[in-house]
Amino acid sequence: MVTPTPTEAPKSSAAQHVSRLIAFASSASAKPALLGCLGAVLITAGGLGAGSTRVHDPLLESLHLSWLRFGHGLVLSSVLLWAGVATMLLAWLWLGRRVVDRTADEYTMVATTGFWLAPLLLSVPVFSRDTYSYLAQGALLRDGFDPYVVGPIANPNPLLDDVSPIWTTTTAPYGPAFIMVAKFVTMMVGEDVVAGTMLLRLCMLPGLILLIWAAPRVARHVGASGAAALWICVLNPLVIIHLMGGVHNEMLMVGLMMAGLALLLNRHPVAGVAVIVVAVAVKATAGLALPFTVWIWMRQLRDRRGYRPVPAFAAATAAAVLIFVAVFAVLSLAAGVGLGWLTALAAGNVKIINWLTLPTAAANLTNAIGGLFLPVNFYAVIDVTRIVGLTIIAVSLPLLWWRFRHDDREALIGIASVMLVVVLFVPAALPWYYTWPLAVVSALATSRRSIALIAGFSTFIMVIFKPDGAHGMYSWAHVLIAAGCAVLAWYSLAKVDRGAVSKPRPRSGQ
Repeated sequence: MVTPTPTEAPKSSAAQHVSRLIAFASSASAKPALLGCLGAVLITAGGLGAGSTRVHDPLLESLHLSWLRFGHGLVLSSVLLWAGVATMLLAWLWLGRRVVDRTADEYTMVATTGFWLAPLLLSVPVFSRDTYSYLAQGALLRDGFDPYVVGPIANPNPLLDDVSPIWTTTTAPYGPAFIMVAKFVTMMVGEDVVAGTMLLRLCMLPGLILLIWAAPRVARHVGASGAAALWICVLNPLVIIHLMGGVHNEMLMVGLMMAGLALLLNRHPVAGVAVIVVAVAVKATAGLALPFTVWIWMRQLRDRRGYRPVPAFAAATAAAVLIFVAVFAVLSLAAGVGLGWLTALAAGNVKIINWLTLPTAAANLTNAIGGLFLPVNFYAVIDVTRIVGLTIIAVSLPLLWWRFRHDDREALIGIASVMLVVVLFVPAALPWYYTWPLAVVSALATSRRSIALIAGFSTFIMVIFKPDGAHGMYSWAHVLIAAGCAVLAWYSLAKVDRGAVSKPRPRSGQ
């Protein structure tokens, strides 16, 4: 028998991945990936001047690039950044046509994510200044303050220079798990904002990896397309540009929540619920998924262990509550904080006023139209509309929980529905809030029409905000441009008349 030479030995797993990636990059399937990568490079370059840059940036000054932030330099930076956004949107829609006509596979989506993400890892924060607040809140815990009792202003340091004024006095609305992440970052980099931003973005990367792992599994479990799920909730510019480029803790929350759902649906209920609780400890919104996990776990106890419905429900509920208390207690003790962050959720929300929620939109319309005929106190109107919105949430959530209880797909519909209701009717919302329901919807959207609607809506939300973190909702020109882009995005996929997106056969046990 001939002994194989070293060159004949099987390639290592890493070498196989590299070879496959090289083959992909030179194939026709990689054209959207390369186009989107160009867009990400343009965003990174334009972000130096037009992004959510620091008030005083010694790094730009040392590189003699401060001129990019003013006058003609700012115009050039803005053109580059918006050209990058447009290029990434075109690449995303190009890939979306392949999703609709069933020619895209999961590997293409994963590889494309790498091409699009790589340049953005080096970008300044874009479309949001939240990363500066995160760092300041982490420094509070690092320096012995309770971020749930005092705002960043209680701890004077250079990080405060870049925090938006309305957040300097606001206590942290984030859970103990994320506060520990922010503390770790500030312990590593001190008051170095540039290094802190880069490290904080890397801390969000596990959330994206978990989302890439979980979204196709959840989709396949209910008979949907894994490739379509990745296109909707991973490659979506709201995720790549806002969550990763903008450095938002939603990336960790959404990734953990979807990973927990994937584990739960694949009959690992204890691990699944525990991971979702960790997501809650990043941001409370993930808690909207927890009541629906009881229905899924109950059915597994009934089908696999022969429990009757009532005992199965009682056992699933008791176990979920015990897991929640145990995990949350451990994380809170590790962070050395209490539950004060829950009260900060509402305090921060009421400070934001934009058209992205129905109560605020209704108040704005009442003010604009009613003000033509009668004196209108805008703040009195918005107080009323926000109370109505919160009432709608309070009534809708238990009704939706009871309505969507019969099988696994219904549970996912319920989670997406309650998250959408919350985003639409809370006092205020921001673009990245829509990634909450979008992650779950990615496992449910199977028709050409739904894919096209998601494309149009995501494009509008992407374009309506400005790269420096402000929004253009009070500029009719900006609103019309965003609406026009949304219509074009919708039409580009709606006209591809190929029926439904590929639907793999659902797994048994649903």
